[in-house]
Amino acid sequence: LTEGAAGKFDITGAPDVATAEQLVKDGDVEAAVVPSDSNATGFELIFATEADPALVSQMSVQPQVTILDPDSDGSAGFLLYIVSLGFGLVFFVSATTFGASIAQSVVEEKQTRVVEILMSAIPVKALLAGKVLGNSILAFGQILAIAALSVIGLTVTGQSELLAGLGTPVVWFVVFFILGFILLAALFAAAGSLVSRQEDIGSTTTPITMLIMIPYFAVILFNDNPLIMTIMSYVPFSAAVGMPVRLFVGSAQWWEPILSLLILAVSAALVILVGSRIYENSLLKMGGRVKISEALKA
Repeated sequence: LTEGAAGKFDITGAPDVATAEQLVKDGDVEAAVVPSDSNATGFELIFATEADPALVSQMSVQPQVTILDPDSDGSAGFLLYIVSLGFGLVFFVSATTFGASIAQSVVEEKQTRVVEILMSAIPVKALLAGKVLGNSILAFGQILAIAALSVIGLTVTGQSELLAGLGTPVVWFVVFFILGFILLAALFAAAGSLVSRQEDIGSTTTPITMLIMIPYFAVILFNDNPLIMTIMSYVPFSAAVGMPVRLFVGSAQWWEPILSLLILAVSAALVILVGSRIYENSLLKMGGRVKISEALKA
């Protein structure tokens, strides 16, 4: 296959797979479509040094991708590293910034006894929902602004091929981040309700921060490891980073982000139920740190 005008392909015939691979190596064609028994589609795309996400996305079904000479010049690996770093950094900074803000506001309301006045006027669950949704809207706005600026920057600098490859992963990243942050926001609110002083907030929010840091470092260290990236794309705390990276390299089937999103949605619903119970039962308890077991039993 050689991409021609108007997004159509110029097709060059080959008698066998070996000849097709040689055409790709010689640069006579951009990619070769060959039969394959190793996947459900029945064929695979062969590239010389790196896969072209734009070309892969134009196929009617997502094929298996084979690279004959992976990362021969190091550019593909560096690009994957930069993209992985970008997704991981945006997720880490946004989640920790707005998540910590939620926890601090909960502790401040407890410490100043303002929460007692608020609870006399509105239900506790409504108070929690307002706190989570308010900070979530700010986080979503930041993510959308970063996505828009990235698109503008790539367009201005003429990176049309990279922009075409990043389009779908960025959209999925925003969708995954929305559900993922709601999950984390509920955890931060519950963690904040367990203590009554700002000085103690680190003891309850540190485990949550660690859950956010793990996908950040994992995607940087293991972005070229298919097994680890596949696991990350299905774990709720890292799916927002792992799945977009897999979509960028073309290793995820069309149904995988949908399944991962369903798992994340169910996980978020369960965490919200548990987090709201902890929040409701711990909000009026002053003094030392409230144990999670006590908050759940109250």
